[in-house]
Amino acid sequence: MRILFVAMSNSIHTARWISQIQDQGWEIYLFPVQRQDPHALLRNITVYGGNPWRAKYLHKSVHYKRWTSGYFYLDGLEGRLKNQITAKNKENALAKVIREVKPDIIHSLEFQHAGYLTLQVRKNMGGKFPAWIATNWGSDIYLFRHFPEHEQLIREILQNCDYYSCECQRDVEIARSLGLKAPVLPVLPNAGGMDIEHALTFRQEGPVSQRKYIIIKGYQGWAGRAQVAFQALRYCRDVLQGYKICVYVAEEDTQITAQLFSTETGIKVEIIPYSSHEEILKQFGKARIYIGLSISDGISTSLLEAMMMGTFPIQSCTACGDEWIGDGKSGFIVPAEEPREIAEAIRAALLDDALVDKAAEINLATVRQRLDYSKIQSQVIEIYKNVFASLKKKFG
Repeated sequence: MRILFVAMSNSIHTARWISQIQDQGWEIYLFPVQRQDPHALLRNITVYGGNPWRAKYLHKSVHYKRWTSGYFYLDGLEGRLKNQITAKNKENALAKVIREVKPDIIHSLEFQHAGYLTLQVRKNMGGKFPAWIATNWGSDIYLFRHFPEHEQLIREILQNCDYYSCECQRDVEIARSLGLKAPVLPVLPNAGGMDIEHALTFRQEGPVSQRKYIIIKGYQGWAGRAQVAFQALRYCRDVLQGYKICVYVAEEDTQITAQLFSTETGIKVEIIPYSSHEEILKQFGKARIYIGLSISDGISTSLLEAMMMGTFPIQSCTACGDEWIGDGKSGFIVPAEEPREIAEAIRAALLDDALVDKAAEINLATVRQRLDYSKIQSQVIEIYKNVFASLKKKFG
């Protein structure tokens, strides 16, 4: 079986997904949609383009195939060249790779970069095109369907792909409302499963209710709303004495907000530097509450990590967290931009020890059932086998 991925080559989501099938003996190829070095987790794969002399950290099983269409050179000069020139070179390069590789399956991971590109190449190539799996990441259709310039492209992907995959049942219904007719593959986290037993070695012993840390996802931008979390915490300052606030993936404006909050309230705030996955798990493993707010997301990986590590999750209602936790039972689902409602959830999670301890039990049972790496890996392998089998049956 030959599979060509069209994806962001340095994305941890890309690497984790592909890692699930990289030991199957299949021929796996990766076409990067941006000028990025491949992620270090990749194995047994051929990557088109890139800079092999800059990627000495890669495993020896990663093979570079240098492409000379000008796409990667132009992609690095997007600021000075018209976007349509770069886009046309990307389309030409991908079409040439498809003709050379002759993949059985082409799998685009994410819509706005990989999906739109694959759609245009499919339209240009006509009927001679591999079976296409289009995977929807976080906000790809949940948010972008509301913008006219994106809605039509999203509809075209959904009407032209041969298979659709996503990580939220929410997005299955949205896709169907936008014209999806293709089969829907099993709904699974886009980052794959996790090694739960290994992760648990970083979990602090004892009841979660005894922990004195609160961890906040620090994104603040087009989707993230970390600053709203700090507004909510101000309303809870009377019950925060003795607690420490930890912020990870904190951008500059979030760091400023955090510093002002600490100065004004006297509550300690720590900015966690960009760290390894294991270091982040350690932070979750000693936190009582996790707060993740955004106006749009898929199933937040941070939410799943919090559940696994016993941290009580407070997650915005835009991230299909309600498909994993019970509101008021194993976490709280809150509006992303309503600090007073978020504050009520924080206060309840701070004052109700029984709630957070029971939630930790429920959430660990959930992730053991639904997030175990080996279980999800088996499902992913079966997906590709079934798609390939259907091709053999259809074309002989």
